[in-house]
Amino acid sequence: MPQSPDDLDAVAVRTWCSLALEALGRERTAIDAINVYPVADGDTGTNLYLTVESAAAAVEAVFAAHETGTTVPAPADAVRAMAHGALIGARGNSGTILAQLLRGMASVLAESGDAHHLRAALTEAADAARLAVAHPVEGTVLTVAAAAADAARATDGSTGLKDVVEAAYEGARAALAATPGQLAVLGRAGVVDAGGQGLVTVLGALLEAVGGRARAHAVRPAPEVLPLTGDCGDADPDGGPAFEVIYLLEAPDEAVARLRSRLDALGESLVVVGGDGLWNVHVHADDAGAAVEAGVEAGRPYRIRITHFAADRIRAHRDPVQRAVVVVVPGDGLSALCAEAGATTVLARPGEPPASGELVDAIRRAHAREVVLLPNDAQLRHTAAAAAEQARTEGIRVALVPTRAAVQGIAALAVHEAGRSFDEDVVAMTSAAGATRYAELAVAERQSWTMAGICQAGDILGMIDGDVAVIGGDVPGTARTVLDRMLSAGGELVTLVLGEDVPDSLADELSAHVREGYLAVDTVVYRGGHQAAPLLIGVE
Repeated sequence: MPQSPDDLDAVAVRTWCSLALEALGRERTAIDAINVYPVADGDTGTNLYLTVESAAAAVEAVFAAHETGTTVPAPADAVRAMAHGALIGARGNSGTILAQLLRGMASVLAESGDAHHLRAALTEAADAARLAVAHPVEGTVLTVAAAAADAARATDGSTGLKDVVEAAYEGARAALAATPGQLAVLGRAGVVDAGGQGLVTVLGALLEAVGGRARAHAVRPAPEVLPLTGDCGDADPDGGPAFEVIYLLEAPDEAVARLRSRLDALGESLVVVGGDGLWNVHVHADDAGAAVEAGVEAGRPYRIRITHFAADRIRAHRDPVQRAVVVVVPGDGLSALCAEAGATTVLARPGEPPASGELVDAIRRAHAREVVLLPNDAQLRHTAAAAAEQARTEGIRVALVPTRAAVQGIAALAVHEAGRSFDEDVVAMTSAAGATRYAELAVAERQSWTMAGICQAGDILGMIDGDVAVIGGDVPGTARTVLDRMLSAGGELVTLVLGEDVPDSLADELSAHVREGYLAVDTVVYRGGHQAAPLLIGVE
């Protein structure tokens, strides 16, 4: 058993992560089995394990960086790595909340890991987690975290670190035991809250790391058949939202405040955690595409994960109906490319975006009972939504994937599979589109102010994700700069769509630039034909 330290130093943090991962590994199946809230999808234990696994890996990376030296990492470096690792690796509702709990603790423990700071850290963690949840519910992990913080604060000021952790652990255990009486769905199922159970396990590991001993206990097993109906709609997979949407988001604080409001209107179980420009977003929603689109409007979403809560049920009741994809394209070259892939196309001529009636006609021409609509233009969002609604009144099932550029549409079409269920296909296409950043080059028509400065008539504008990011004097140089900026955030595949008058030599030059500067990044080139932009760029 570890010696009892006076401070939670870097070694103790490393030990904590290791013990928590080991304990969750033992209990993950049992915790999965008691997972009935907010959705009975049986993955809370697994999500917590994967979240802590990411936290532990981040701490190990900090230690690895010190292997050649004679000192261990600073405690602040260890707790910050733990919190960051949990944030970027958080899975599910429970994992996302745990990441915020660890982040709240780290914000205080980075100053000191003594007993006084640990009391404050547990309080900060509980408060931060509650603020991250759009609609806090008692009888959940939030209640357990608050009880742990209350118990820690109640300890005498002269007590040591181990005593504070032990009090928090016992307070959490008592609160966990009371959760079935606070949340009706837990009482009906005869189980405690799964997320709360996971937090007790993590606190038990912390107690062991500081020299204490967690009480031996087993996760209370769930009945063989859990009720999936009742007063709490969240626990009913048929009554609640269809999808769980999670992504990391690079965005400023003010944009995230707007994002919370929009996602809260779209779905439920909303948790947004993080800060300092990096966030982990979790929401349950019927419109997965709109949830991703909200992230695109707020900043740059990536590592997008979309899970259908009833995928197995859908596969078991698959209806073999005909399906089609309707895609709006900016040039005749892409129209031919998409048609070869089996899509029905609508050509958006320069300065003449298609009307909703034109999109409805294309949906009808597809002669399918199920249609995926790719507008490929942010300005067409409302027009496409109106067309989809009209087609639905005619008995056609339409899903609108909110693609904002042609390269996102290409990415979505590339993963389309008519042989799988409609919902699964839409999820895959939405994920592919959301994982694709887009850019285009345009020629400035007049002097004007842009996000990149003042441009003059004739300048080449490099627009990334809809905003002017680069002002250049020629197409090749501007394109190289745009590519460098996009690939600085990572990427695996570059898509180039050349306009009608752009020579093939530009594609060769840009492909060579990518190949020489970014190993393992592939490039594909398409001819767009007559299109407004001389060059379209996508980075997946």
